[in-house]
Amino acid sequence: MSSKQPNVLWILADQQRADTLGALGNPIICTPNLDRLCADGLAFTSAYSPSPVCMSARCSMIYGQYPLHTGCYENTRMPEDDRPTVMAALTEAGYRTHGIGKCHFAPDNLAMRGFQSRQRQEEFSRNPEEDDYMQFLHDKGFSHVCTPHGIRGEMYYVPQPSQMPAELHPTQWVGDQAVQFIGAQAAGDQPWMCLTSFIHPAPPFSPPSPWHRMYRAPLMPMPIVPQDSESLQLWVNRHQNRYKYRDQGIDWNLVRCIKAYYYAAISFVDFQVGRILDELGRTGQIDDTLILFASDHGEYLGDYKCFGKRGMHDGSARVPLVLRLPGRFDGGKTCDRPVSLVDIAPTILAATGAALPADQLDGEDLAEVAAGTCPRRMVFSQHNRGSRATYMAVGRQWKYFYSAGDNRDFLFDRISDPGETRNRAGLRLCRDARKRMKQVLIDHLVAGGETVGLEAGDWRTYSRIEMPPDPDTGLMIADAPLGDRSIPGYRP
Repeated sequence: MSSKQPNVLWILADQQRADTLGALGNPIICTPNLDRLCADGLAFTSAYSPSPVCMSARCSMIYGQYPLHTGCYENTRMPEDDRPTVMAALTEAGYRTHGIGKCHFAPDNLAMRGFQSRQRQEEFSRNPEEDDYMQFLHDKGFSHVCTPHGIRGEMYYVPQPSQMPAELHPTQWVGDQAVQFIGAQAAGDQPWMCLTSFIHPAPPFSPPSPWHRMYRAPLMPMPIVPQDSESLQLWVNRHQNRYKYRDQGIDWNLVRCIKAYYYAAISFVDFQVGRILDELGRTGQIDDTLILFASDHGEYLGDYKCFGKRGMHDGSARVPLVLRLPGRFDGGKTCDRPVSLVDIAPTILAATGAALPADQLDGEDLAEVAAGTCPRRMVFSQHNRGSRATYMAVGRQWKYFYSAGDNRDFLFDRISDPGETRNRAGLRLCRDARKRMKQVLIDHLVAGGETVGLEAGDWRTYSRIEMPPDPDTGLMIADAPLGDRSIPGYRP
Protein backbone atom coordinates (compact mmCIF):
# COMPACT_ATOMS: atom_id res chain seq x y z
CA MET A 1 0.00 0.00 0.00
CA SER A 2 1.30 3.46 -0.84
CA SER A 3 1.53 6.27 1.69
CA LYS A 4 -1.26 8.31 0.09
CA GLN A 5 -4.80 8.34 1.44
CA PRO A 6 -6.51 5.10 0.43
CA ASN A 7 -9.50 5.09 -1.87
CA VAL A 8 -12.71 3.70 -0.36
CA LEU A 9 -14.87 1.19 -2.21
CA TRP A 10 -17.95 0.40 -0.14
CA ILE A 11 -19.99 -2.43 -1.66
CA LEU A 12 -23.42 -2.83 -0.10
CA ALA A 13 -25.94 -5.61 -0.69
CA ASP A 14 -29.55 -5.47 0.45
CA GLN A 15 -31.04 -8.15 2.71
CA GLN A 16 -28.12 -10.60 2.41
CA ARG A 17 -27.75 -13.01 5.33
CA ALA A 18 -24.42 -13.51 7.04
CA ASP A 19 -24.36 -17.24 6.23
CA THR A 20 -24.32 -16.83 2.44
CA LEU A 21 -20.58 -16.80 1.67
CA GLY A 22 -18.85 -19.97 0.57
CA ALA A 23 -15.57 -19.01 2.25
CA LEU A 24 -17.35 -18.66 5.60
CA GLY A 25 -18.87 -22.12 5.65
CA ASN A 26 -21.82 -22.26 3.26
CA PRO A 27 -21.21 -25.43 1.18
CA ILE A 28 -24.01 -24.75 -1.32
CA ILE A 29 -23.67 -21.15 -2.47
CA CYS A 30 -21.23 -20.08 -5.17
CA THR A 31 -19.47 -16.81 -4.26
CA PRO A 32 -15.93 -17.07 -5.67
CA ASN A 33 -15.33 -13.31 -5.71
CA LEU A 34 -16.55 -12.62 -2.18
CA ASP A 35 -14.48 -15.67 -1.21
CA ARG A 36 -11.50 -13.99 -2.87
CA LEU A 37 -12.19 -10.90 -0.78
CA CYS A 38 -12.25 -13.05 2.36
CA ALA A 39 -8.97 -14.70 1.35
CA ASP A 40 -7.31 -11.32 0.85
CA GLY A 41 -9.01 -9.49 3.72
CA LEU A 42 -10.62 -9.82 7.13
CA ALA A 43 -14.13 -11.20 7.68
CA PHE A 44 -16.14 -10.37 10.79
CA THR A 45 -18.33 -13.36 11.59
CA SER A 46 -20.42 -11.71 14.33
CA ALA A 47 -21.48 -8.53 12.56
CA TYR A 48 -24.95 -7.16 13.33
CA SER A 49 -27.30 -4.59 11.90
CA PRO A 50 -28.07 -1.71 14.29
CA SER A 51 -31.67 -1.92 13.05
CA PRO A 52 -32.69 -4.81 10.78
CA VAL A 53 -34.64 -2.83 8.19
CA CYS A 54 -33.42 -0.82 5.18
CA MET A 55 -33.67 2.87 6.01
CA SER A 56 -32.73 2.81 9.67
CA ALA A 57 -29.78 0.49 9.03
CA ARG A 58 -28.47 2.68 6.21
CA CYS A 59 -29.03 5.78 8.30
CA SER A 60 -26.96 4.29 11.12
CA MET A 61 -24.20 3.38 8.69
CA ILE A 62 -23.74 6.78 7.08
CA TYR A 63 -23.90 8.68 10.39
CA GLY A 64 -22.06 6.14 12.53
CA GLN A 65 -24.84 6.20 15.12
CA TYR A 66 -27.34 3.83 16.66
CA PRO A 67 -31.04 4.57 16.00
CA LEU A 68 -31.41 6.10 19.47
CA HIS A 69 -29.20 8.92 18.19
CA THR A 70 -30.32 9.15 14.55
CA GLY A 71 -34.02 9.05 15.45
CA CYS A 72 -34.61 6.67 12.51
CA TYR A 73 -35.96 3.32 13.73
CA GLU A 74 -37.85 2.02 10.69
CA ASN A 75 -38.39 2.89 7.02
CA THR A 76 -39.07 6.47 8.05
CA ARG A 77 -37.44 9.90 7.89
CA MET A 78 -33.71 10.28 8.34
CA PRO A 79 -32.17 13.22 10.25
CA GLU A 80 -32.82 16.63 8.73
CA ASP A 81 -30.56 18.66 11.04
CA ASP A 82 -27.55 18.80 8.69
CA ARG A 83 -25.38 16.55 10.85
CA PRO A 84 -22.52 15.34 8.61
CA THR A 85 -22.36 11.88 7.06
CA VAL A 86 -19.22 9.85 6.46
CA MET A 87 -19.51 10.87 2.79
CA ALA A 88 -19.56 14.54 3.78
CA ALA A 89 -16.46 14.01 5.93
CA LEU A 90 -14.61 12.44 3.01
CA THR A 91 -15.72 15.23 0.65
CA GLU A 92 -14.41 17.77 3.19
CA ALA A 93 -11.12 15.84 3.35
CA GLY A 94 -10.60 16.21 -0.40
CA TYR A 95 -12.07 12.95 -1.65
CA ARG A 96 -14.05 12.54 -4.85
CA THR A 97 -17.27 11.00 -3.49
CA HIS A 98 -19.82 9.17 -5.61
CA GLY A 99 -22.84 6.96 -4.95
CA ILE A 100 -24.14 4.26 -7.29
CA GLY A 101 -27.44 2.44 -6.82
CA LYS A 102 -29.77 2.25 -3.85
CA CYS A 103 -29.40 4.83 -1.07
CA HIS A 104 -33.01 4.82 0.19
CA PHE A 105 -32.72 8.34 1.57
CA ALA A 106 -35.83 9.85 3.15
CA PRO A 107 -37.72 12.11 3.10
CA ASP A 108 -35.91 13.32 -0.05
CA ASN A 109 -34.95 10.36 -2.20
CA LEU A 110 -32.89 12.63 -4.44
CA ALA A 111 -30.79 14.09 -1.61
CA MET A 112 -27.00 13.95 -1.79
CA ARG A 113 -26.28 13.69 1.98
CA GLY A 114 -22.58 14.40 1.44
CA PHE A 115 -22.03 12.81 -1.97
CA GLN A 116 -20.69 15.02 -4.73
CA SER A 117 -22.58 12.96 -7.31
CA ARG A 118 -25.00 10.04 -7.50
CA GLN A 119 -26.22 7.58 -10.12
CA ARG A 120 -29.61 6.61 -8.78
CA GLN A 121 -31.37 3.26 -8.82
CA GLU A 122 -34.22 2.93 -6.34
CA GLU A 123 -36.87 0.22 -6.01
CA PHE A 124 -39.99 2.36 -6.19
CA SER A 125 -38.91 5.01 -8.69
CA ARG A 126 -40.80 5.01 -12.01
CA ASN A 127 -39.77 8.44 -13.25
CA PRO A 128 -36.72 8.29 -15.54
CA GLU A 129 -36.05 11.96 -14.81
CA GLU A 130 -35.30 11.02 -11.20
CA ASP A 131 -33.79 7.56 -11.64
CA ASP A 132 -30.75 6.95 -13.85
CA TYR A 133 -31.45 3.24 -14.22
CA MET A 134 -35.02 3.87 -15.38
CA GLN A 135 -33.68 6.37 -17.92
CA PHE A 136 -31.22 3.71 -19.09
CA LEU A 137 -34.07 1.23 -19.60
CA HIS A 138 -36.17 3.77 -21.48
CA ASP A 139 -33.22 4.55 -23.74
CA LYS A 140 -32.86 0.80 -24.45
CA GLY A 141 -36.52 0.51 -25.45
CA PHE A 142 -37.78 -1.05 -22.23
CA SER A 143 -40.11 1.73 -21.09
CA HIS A 144 -42.95 -0.81 -20.93
CA VAL A 145 -41.35 -2.55 -17.94
CA CYS A 146 -42.87 -0.87 -14.87
CA THR A 147 -41.30 -3.22 -12.28
CA PRO A 148 -37.71 -3.87 -13.42
CA HIS A 149 -36.64 -5.01 -9.95
CA GLY A 150 -39.25 -7.78 -9.88
CA ILE A 151 -43.00 -7.95 -9.46
CA ARG A 152 -43.96 -6.99 -5.92
CA GLY A 153 -47.47 -6.95 -4.41
CA GLU A 154 -48.95 -10.43 -4.24
CA MET A 155 -45.80 -11.90 -5.82
CA TYR A 156 -43.32 -10.26 -3.46
CA TYR A 157 -42.19 -13.65 -2.12
CA VAL A 158 -42.82 -15.66 -5.28
CA PRO A 159 -39.47 -16.38 -6.99
CA GLN A 160 -39.45 -15.15 -10.58
CA PRO A 161 -37.00 -14.84 -13.46
CA SER A 162 -36.27 -11.19 -14.18
CA GLN A 163 -38.13 -9.42 -16.97
CA MET A 164 -34.76 -7.94 -17.95
CA PRO A 165 -31.96 -9.77 -19.78
CA ALA A 166 -28.78 -10.11 -17.76
CA GLU A 167 -27.04 -7.23 -19.56
CA LEU A 168 -29.86 -4.84 -18.59
CA HIS A 169 -30.57 -6.24 -15.13
CA PRO A 170 -30.41 -3.69 -12.28
CA THR A 171 -27.59 -5.64 -10.62
CA GLN A 172 -25.54 -5.59 -13.84
CA TRP A 173 -26.20 -1.85 -14.28
CA VAL A 174 -24.75 -1.08 -10.83
CA GLY A 175 -21.73 -3.24 -11.64
CA ASP A 176 -21.26 -1.48 -14.99
CA GLN A 177 -21.34 1.98 -13.40
CA ALA A 178 -18.88 0.95 -10.69
CA VAL A 179 -16.41 -0.45 -13.23
CA GLN A 180 -16.66 2.74 -15.30
CA PHE A 181 -16.18 4.99 -12.27
CA ILE A 182 -13.15 3.06 -11.00
CA GLY A 183 -11.55 3.09 -14.44
CA ALA A 184 -12.12 6.83 -14.80
CA GLN A 185 -10.37 7.56 -11.48
CA ALA A 186 -7.20 5.62 -12.29
CA ALA A 187 -5.42 8.46 -14.07
CA GLY A 188 -6.08 11.04 -11.35
CA ASP A 189 -4.28 11.84 -8.11
CA GLN A 190 -7.40 12.59 -6.05
CA PRO A 191 -8.46 9.84 -3.64
CA TRP A 192 -12.01 8.67 -4.17
CA MET A 193 -14.87 7.05 -2.30
CA CYS A 194 -17.56 5.09 -4.11
CA LEU A 195 -20.64 3.50 -2.54
CA THR A 196 -21.73 0.67 -4.84
CA SER A 197 -25.16 -0.39 -3.60
CA PHE A 198 -27.12 -3.34 -4.99
CA ILE A 199 -30.85 -3.83 -4.45
CA HIS A 200 -30.48 -7.61 -4.68
CA PRO A 201 -30.76 -10.11 -3.11
CA ALA A 202 -33.75 -8.32 -1.54
CA PRO A 203 -37.14 -9.57 -2.75
CA PRO A 204 -38.70 -9.96 -5.20
CA PHE A 205 -36.16 -12.73 -5.88
CA SER A 206 -35.70 -12.12 -9.60
CA PRO A 207 -32.29 -13.09 -11.01
CA PRO A 208 -31.90 -12.91 -14.79
CA SER A 209 -31.83 -15.86 -17.14
CA PRO A 210 -29.89 -18.18 -17.08
CA TRP A 211 -28.84 -17.34 -13.50
CA HIS A 212 -32.28 -18.37 -12.23
CA ARG A 213 -31.34 -22.00 -12.99
CA MET A 214 -28.05 -21.94 -11.10
CA TYR A 215 -29.57 -23.56 -8.00
CA ARG A 216 -32.40 -26.08 -8.06
CA ALA A 217 -35.09 -26.16 -5.38
CA PRO A 218 -34.96 -29.91 -4.54
CA LEU A 219 -31.24 -29.61 -3.82
CA MET A 220 -31.55 -26.65 -1.45
CA PRO A 221 -31.20 -27.15 2.33
CA MET A 222 -34.27 -26.73 4.48
CA PRO A 223 -34.57 -23.66 6.72
CA ILE A 224 -34.04 -23.74 10.49
CA VAL A 225 -37.40 -24.83 11.89
CA PRO A 226 -37.05 -26.03 15.50
CA GLN A 227 -39.68 -28.32 16.99
CA ASP A 228 -41.29 -25.39 18.83
CA SER A 229 -40.61 -22.77 16.17
CA GLU A 230 -43.84 -20.83 16.79
CA SER A 231 -42.65 -20.12 20.33
CA LEU A 232 -39.62 -18.35 18.88
CA GLN A 233 -41.64 -16.03 16.65
CA LEU A 234 -42.23 -12.36 17.48
CA TRP A 235 -45.35 -10.41 16.67
CA VAL A 236 -43.37 -8.64 13.94
CA ASN A 237 -42.66 -12.01 12.32
CA ARG A 238 -46.34 -12.90 12.23
CA HIS A 239 -47.16 -9.43 10.91
CA GLN A 240 -44.62 -9.76 8.11
CA ASN A 241 -45.76 -13.26 7.19
CA ARG A 242 -49.25 -11.87 6.75
CA TYR A 243 -48.46 -8.93 4.50
CA LYS A 244 -45.96 -10.93 2.47
CA TYR A 245 -48.68 -13.53 1.69
CA ARG A 246 -46.81 -16.26 3.54
CA ASP A 247 -49.08 -17.06 6.51
CA GLN A 248 -51.57 -19.52 4.96
CA GLY A 249 -49.51 -22.64 5.43
CA ILE A 250 -45.99 -23.60 4.41
CA ASP A 251 -45.21 -25.02 0.97
CA TRP A 252 -41.72 -26.39 1.55
CA ASN A 253 -41.08 -26.79 -2.17
CA LEU A 254 -41.82 -23.09 -2.62
CA VAL A 255 -39.57 -22.24 0.34
CA ARG A 256 -36.70 -24.16 -1.24
CA CYS A 257 -37.36 -22.41 -4.56
CA ILE A 258 -37.26 -19.05 -2.78
CA LYS A 259 -33.87 -20.00 -1.35
CA ALA A 260 -32.63 -21.14 -4.78
CA TYR A 261 -33.55 -17.81 -6.41
CA TYR A 262 -32.21 -15.86 -3.42
CA TYR A 263 -28.88 -17.67 -3.78
CA ALA A 264 -28.89 -17.01 -7.53
CA ALA A 265 -29.40 -13.28 -6.89
CA ILE A 266 -26.41 -13.35 -4.50
CA SER A 267 -24.25 -15.14 -7.06
CA PHE A 268 -25.15 -12.49 -9.65
CA VAL A 269 -24.09 -9.78 -7.18
CA ASP A 270 -20.90 -11.79 -6.59
CA PHE A 271 -20.28 -11.78 -10.35
CA GLN A 272 -20.38 -7.97 -10.29
CA VAL A 273 -18.02 -7.91 -7.30
CA GLY A 274 -15.58 -9.94 -9.37
CA ARG A 275 -15.77 -7.47 -12.25
CA ILE A 276 -15.19 -4.59 -9.84
CA LEU A 277 -12.20 -6.26 -8.16
CA ASP A 278 -10.74 -7.07 -11.58
CA GLU A 279 -11.01 -3.41 -12.62
CA LEU A 280 -9.25 -2.33 -9.45
CA GLY A 281 -6.50 -4.80 -10.24
CA ARG A 282 -6.29 -3.85 -13.93
CA THR A 283 -5.90 -0.17 -13.08
CA GLY A 284 -3.35 -0.77 -10.32
CA GLN A 285 -5.60 0.59 -7.56
CA ILE A 286 -6.51 -2.51 -5.59
CA ASP A 287 -3.83 -2.28 -2.90
CA ASP A 288 -4.48 1.45 -2.47
CA THR A 289 -8.20 0.93 -1.82
CA LEU A 290 -10.07 0.11 1.37
CA ILE A 291 -12.62 -2.42 0.11
CA LEU A 292 -15.60 -3.00 2.35
CA PHE A 293 -18.46 -5.43 1.65
CA ALA A 294 -21.56 -5.53 3.86
CA SER A 295 -25.32 -5.87 3.86
CA ASP A 296 -27.86 -3.70 5.66
CA HIS A 297 -29.70 -6.66 7.26
CA GLY A 298 -30.60 -10.28 6.57
CA GLU A 299 -33.64 -12.33 5.54
CA TYR A 300 -35.45 -15.07 7.49
CA LEU A 301 -35.77 -17.22 4.36
CA GLY A 302 -38.19 -19.61 6.06
CA ASP A 303 -36.38 -19.93 9.40
CA TYR A 304 -38.96 -20.46 12.16
CA LYS A 305 -41.51 -20.46 9.27
CA CYS A 306 -40.85 -16.73 8.88
CA PHE A 307 -40.00 -14.43 5.99
CA GLY A 308 -38.60 -10.93 5.73
CA LYS A 309 -36.46 -8.91 8.14
CA ARG A 310 -37.12 -6.68 11.19
CA GLY A 311 -36.61 -9.46 13.75
CA MET A 312 -33.53 -10.02 15.93
CA HIS A 313 -32.81 -13.65 15.10
CA ASP A 314 -29.50 -14.12 13.30
CA GLY A 315 -31.10 -14.77 9.90
CA SER A 316 -32.50 -11.24 9.98
CA ALA A 317 -30.05 -9.26 12.13
CA ARG A 318 -26.61 -10.76 11.41
CA VAL A 319 -24.85 -9.57 8.25
CA PRO A 320 -21.72 -10.28 6.21
CA LEU A 321 -18.88 -7.81 6.77
CA VAL A 322 -15.54 -8.18 4.98
CA LEU A 323 -12.74 -5.59 4.66
CA ARG A 324 -9.52 -5.53 2.67
CA LEU A 325 -6.63 -3.07 2.89
CA PRO A 326 -3.04 -4.37 3.01
CA GLY A 327 -1.38 -3.48 6.28
CA ARG A 328 -4.69 -2.76 7.98
CA PHE A 329 -7.08 -5.59 7.08
CA ASP A 330 -4.84 -8.40 5.92
CA GLY A 331 -5.78 -11.61 4.22
CA GLY A 332 -7.33 -14.87 5.21
CA LYS A 333 -8.36 -13.92 8.73
CA THR A 334 -11.65 -13.92 10.60
CA CYS A 335 -12.75 -12.14 13.76
CA ASP A 336 -15.64 -13.41 15.89
CA ARG A 337 -15.86 -10.39 18.21
CA PRO A 338 -19.30 -8.74 18.01
CA VAL A 339 -19.31 -5.73 15.70
CA SER A 340 -21.97 -3.48 14.22
CA LEU A 341 -22.63 -1.60 11.02
CA VAL A 342 -22.23 1.60 13.08
CA ASP A 343 -18.52 0.70 13.04
CA ILE A 344 -18.26 1.31 9.29
CA ALA A 345 -18.08 5.11 9.51
CA PRO A 346 -15.34 5.29 12.20
CA THR A 347 -13.41 2.57 10.34
CA ILE A 348 -13.44 4.55 7.10
CA LEU A 349 -12.49 7.74 8.94
CA ALA A 350 -9.60 6.07 10.76
CA ALA A 351 -8.21 4.66 7.51
CA THR A 352 -8.50 7.92 5.55
CA GLY A 353 -7.77 10.58 8.14
CA ALA A 354 -11.15 12.23 7.57
CA ALA A 355 -13.15 13.28 10.62
CA LEU A 356 -16.63 13.59 12.08
CA PRO A 357 -17.39 15.16 15.45
CA ALA A 358 -16.06 12.75 18.07
CA ASP A 359 -19.28 12.83 20.06
CA GLN A 360 -21.31 11.83 17.00
CA LEU A 361 -19.82 8.36 16.57
CA ASP A 362 -21.23 5.36 18.42
CA GLY A 363 -19.02 2.84 16.64
CA GLU A 364 -15.40 1.75 16.81
CA ASP A 365 -12.57 1.36 14.32
CA LEU A 366 -12.80 -2.26 13.17
CA ALA A 367 -9.01 -2.45 12.90
CA GLU A 368 -8.82 -1.92 16.66
CA VAL A 369 -11.56 -4.47 17.27
CA ALA A 370 -9.69 -7.06 15.22
CA ALA A 371 -6.42 -6.25 17.00
CA GLY A 372 -8.06 -6.78 20.39
CA THR A 373 -7.32 -3.23 21.55
CA CYS A 374 -10.96 -2.15 21.66
CA PRO A 375 -12.50 -2.61 25.14
CA ARG A 376 -16.09 -2.87 23.87
CA ARG A 377 -17.80 -6.22 24.52
CA MET A 378 -21.37 -5.66 23.31
CA VAL A 379 -23.17 -4.28 20.28
CA PHE A 380 -26.83 -3.29 20.12
CA SER A 381 -29.80 -3.11 17.82
CA GLN A 382 -33.27 -1.57 17.90
CA HIS A 383 -36.28 -1.77 15.63
CA ASN A 384 -39.16 0.66 16.06
CA ARG A 385 -40.18 2.36 19.34
CA GLY A 386 -42.69 2.09 22.15
CA SER A 387 -45.23 -0.72 21.98
CA ARG A 388 -43.77 -1.98 18.68
CA ALA A 389 -40.10 -1.89 19.66
CA THR A 390 -37.60 -4.71 19.78
CA TYR A 391 -34.26 -4.12 21.52
CA MET A 392 -31.15 -6.32 21.40
CA ALA A 393 -27.72 -6.72 22.98
CA VAL A 394 -25.12 -9.18 21.63
CA GLY A 395 -21.95 -10.38 23.30
CA ARG A 396 -19.54 -13.15 22.45
CA GLN A 397 -21.61 -15.88 24.15
CA TRP A 398 -25.06 -14.45 24.77
CA LYS A 399 -27.66 -12.67 22.70
CA TYR A 400 -30.58 -11.06 24.52
CA PHE A 401 -33.55 -9.27 23.01
CA TYR A 402 -36.88 -7.97 24.22
CA SER A 403 -40.04 -7.56 22.16
CA ALA A 404 -42.39 -4.96 23.64
CA GLY A 405 -45.24 -6.10 21.41
CA ASP A 406 -45.01 -9.59 22.92
CA ASN A 407 -44.03 -8.63 26.48
CA ARG A 408 -41.35 -11.31 26.12
CA ASP A 409 -37.61 -11.54 26.25
CA PHE A 410 -35.32 -14.00 24.51
CA LEU A 411 -31.89 -15.30 25.43
CA PHE A 412 -29.76 -17.42 23.13
CA ASP A 413 -26.44 -19.12 23.85
CA ARG A 414 -24.43 -18.31 20.74
CA ILE A 415 -21.81 -20.96 21.51
CA SER A 416 -23.89 -24.04 22.35
CA ASP A 417 -26.90 -23.12 20.21
CA PRO A 418 -25.70 -21.11 17.17
CA GLY A 419 -28.91 -21.98 15.31
CA GLU A 420 -30.95 -20.21 18.01
CA THR A 421 -33.31 -23.14 18.51
CA ARG A 422 -33.98 -22.78 22.26
CA ASN A 423 -34.92 -19.65 24.17
CA ARG A 424 -33.05 -19.72 27.51
CA ALA A 425 -34.70 -16.61 28.99
CA GLY A 426 -37.01 -18.64 31.24
CA LEU A 427 -34.42 -21.23 32.27
CA ARG A 428 -33.30 -20.91 35.90
CA LEU A 429 -29.85 -22.16 34.97
CA CYS A 430 -29.40 -19.07 32.78
CA ARG A 431 -31.03 -16.46 35.01
CA ASP A 432 -27.73 -14.73 35.84
CA ALA A 433 -26.88 -14.39 32.15
CA ARG A 434 -30.37 -13.08 31.42
CA LYS A 435 -30.17 -10.55 34.25
CA ARG A 436 -26.74 -9.35 33.17
CA MET A 437 -27.60 -9.02 29.48
CA LYS A 438 -30.89 -7.30 30.22
CA GLN A 439 -29.18 -4.74 32.43
CA VAL A 440 -26.49 -4.04 29.83
CA LEU A 441 -29.20 -3.39 27.24
CA ILE A 442 -31.25 -1.14 29.52
CA ASP A 443 -28.12 0.80 30.52
CA HIS A 444 -27.35 1.35 26.83
CA LEU A 445 -30.84 2.72 26.21
CA VAL A 446 -30.76 4.99 29.25
CA ALA A 447 -27.32 6.35 28.31
CA GLY A 448 -28.65 7.20 24.87
CA GLY A 449 -31.83 8.83 26.18
CA GLU A 450 -34.03 6.11 24.67
CA THR A 451 -36.36 5.63 27.66
CA VAL A 452 -39.83 5.58 26.08
CA GLY A 453 -39.92 1.77 26.43
CA LEU A 454 -38.73 1.78 30.05
CA GLU A 455 -40.46 2.28 33.37
CA ALA A 456 -38.87 2.25 36.83
CA GLY A 457 -35.69 0.71 35.46
CA ASP A 458 -37.49 -2.14 33.73
CA TRP A 459 -39.40 -2.76 30.51
CA ARG A 460 -42.61 -0.81 30.17
CA THR A 461 -45.62 -3.09 29.83
CA TYR A 462 -47.77 -2.71 26.73
CA SER A 463 -50.75 -4.65 25.46
CA ARG A 464 -49.73 -7.62 23.34
CA ILE A 465 -50.03 -7.10 19.60
CA GLU A 466 -52.28 -9.74 18.08
CA MET A 467 -52.90 -10.49 14.43
CA PRO A 468 -56.47 -9.88 13.22
CA PRO A 469 -58.34 -13.18 12.76
CA ASP A 470 -59.44 -12.26 9.23
CA PRO A 471 -56.65 -13.71 7.01
CA ASP A 472 -57.03 -10.91 4.45
CA THR A 473 -56.53 -8.11 6.96
CA GLY A 474 -53.04 -6.70 6.56
CA LEU A 475 -52.26 -8.00 3.08
CA MET A 476 -50.08 -5.43 1.33
CA ILE A 477 -49.96 -4.13 -2.22
CA ALA A 478 -46.62 -2.36 -2.57
CA ASP A 479 -46.21 -2.02 -6.32
CA ALA A 480 -48.90 0.52 -7.32
CA PRO A 481 -51.57 2.71 -5.75
CA LEU A 482 -54.49 0.71 -4.41
CA GLY A 483 -57.18 0.36 -7.02
CA ASP A 484 -54.87 1.29 -9.90
CA ARG A 485 -55.92 -0.92 -12.82
CA SER A 486 -54.99 1.46 -15.60
CA ILE A 487 -53.46 -0.02 -18.76
CA PRO A 488 -52.66 2.32 -21.68
CA GLY A 489 -55.16 1.89 -24.49
CA TYR A 490 -57.53 -0.34 -22.53
CA ARG A 491 -60.57 0.72 -20.56
CA PRO A 492 -62.01 -1.94 -18.18
